[in-house]
Amino acid sequence: MEKNTFYIKNMVCNRCIESVLNIFESRGLTVLQIELGKVVTNREVTEEELSELGNQLRSTGFELLQDKSHRIISEIKAEIIKLIHYDKEIEGHVNISEYLSGTLGYDYSYLSNLFSSVEGTTIEKYVINQRIERVKELLVYDEMTLKEIAYQMGYSSVQHLSNQFKKINGLSPSHFRKIKEKKRKPIDQV
Repeated sequence: MEKNTFYIKNMVCNRCIESVLNIFESRGLTVLQIELGKVVTNREVTEEELSELGNQLRSTGFELLQDKSHRIISEIKAEIIKLIHYDKEIEGHVNISEYLSGTLGYDYSYLSNLFSSVEGTTIEKYVINQRIERVKELLVYDEMTLKEIAYQMGYSSVQHLSNQFKKINGLSPSHFRKIKEKKRKPIDQV
């Protein structure tokens, strides 16, 4: 790991980016680049600064990752979250294994095996859970039809979406939309 590149767990939204940016700047570090799960600063930090930075990040729900395998898993999650929750109408039209391999620069079988061994679930299941959480969000907003949601999220049909949704949540998307209960989970807890 470069001394001025930091990998951070639990960065899952734009507010997280803003919060982490504030933490780094409060420590006197100029942030040159920031994205979900990764920060690049203008200079290296000392071991003492690294420890203090880690403590401050931890106190706000983030974690500084220094182990290579955990960094890679954090990058996988960040890329999936970015693709599903922030890139409009792209996730369903992208081959996840090719996307992750190309973006992260590792063979997909390596990424898949690493993810499964550490997380206890597959990348595919993680993607499905993230997609379903995004579907819940779109259902709660009540601005799109189920057909539009299915298309945006890359499902082959409304039936495919409905079957997967019901399998995970125990109720249909239509029923979920009707009851309007707060059954969504924060992205980092999916």
